[in-house]
Amino acid sequence: MKKLEVLVVFDSAGTPPENQDFTEEFKTNAWFAESSVVKELRRMGHTVHTLGIYDDVSLLVDNLKDKPPDIVFNLTELFMGKAHLDKNIPALLELMNVRYTGCSAGSLELCNNKALSKKILMYHRIMVPRFFTFKKGKKISIPKKLRFPVIIKPLREEASTGISQASYATNESRFLERVQFIHDNMNMNAIAEEYIEGREIYVSVIGAQRLLAFPIRDMKFSKVPDGEPHIATYKAKWDEEYRKKWGISNGFADDLPNSVTKQIHRTCKRAYRALSIDGYARFDCRLTDTDKLYVIEANGNPDLAPDDEFAESAQRGGCSYDRLLARILNLGLEREDIIML
Repeated sequence: MKKLEVLVVFDSAGTPPENQDFTEEFKTNAWFAESSVVKELRRMGHTVHTLGIYDDVSLLVDNLKDKPPDIVFNLTELFMGKAHLDKNIPALLELMNVRYTGCSAGSLELCNNKALSKKILMYHRIMVPRFFTFKKGKKISIPKKLRFPVIIKPLREEASTGISQASYATNESRFLERVQFIHDNMNMNAIAEEYIEGREIYVSVIGAQRLLAFPIRDMKFSKVPDGEPHIATYKAKWDEEYRKKWGISNGFADDLPNSVTKQIHRTCKRAYRALSIDGYARFDCRLTDTDKLYVIEANGNPDLAPDDEFAESAQRGGCSYDRLLARILNLGLEREDIIML
């Protein structure tokens, strides 16, 4: 592909250094995704500049005015440390008529709001768990139609933030306690959704006009006792000691029959269209022992580290890391919502 001037934008843990030098940070595991994308884009021959953002969009505005890139490679997942504000970066890029990679501001808003996305999926006859929302400051009462057990989550968080074993409620007291915890400690509305017994699976999809679904991955719980919930808590995803203790691992769901795999891919592509996603996304789903698929939520901003779910699925699907990044760049260059003057 044509060699490009690429500005890679990512989250900075607090106010970024004035010289925007992240050399030391890129040597650490915490910055593996950002450093991998920058390194690969440079290896592909593109001219790459980097910009860290925490709470000051003027840094981005000034940079775009002083050195307009061909495209912004958007790796931001937060703004001011808040996941539900991630949409503001692509929204700003749209206002400035700058091409960028990944989901639009509108689709990120739909994906981040767990209740709104479920309502849209229900309208399109895509199965989701039965759910109810509980607003902060309002009296908490348990709906009669809600069946225990349930999982209680913060309404607008990502990466399983705020999800623990205490999120699994089997009775009224635990339910009320967890909803109140989210209201008081996370300062956020809560959503309660019925627990779906089954496999935790992840489906990665990319595209705009034509969609491609990559091989399915799942989370295995080999040491969790029978009868205990198998849920992707924050620790189950990110705490290596916890994962080792309970035999939690992620891998490919190679044992799924071809017909089931096709059905899952079709459903997730429909969900992708329904949520107006136009870049790439990962769907977190539950698959019952009767092969019923429930879409739990859509992540419109999945991690692009080479060893994370999305890139590993792409690799298994025959799309190497450089080809994946090239495809993401091309989708950004072809955006229909940006009109180049």
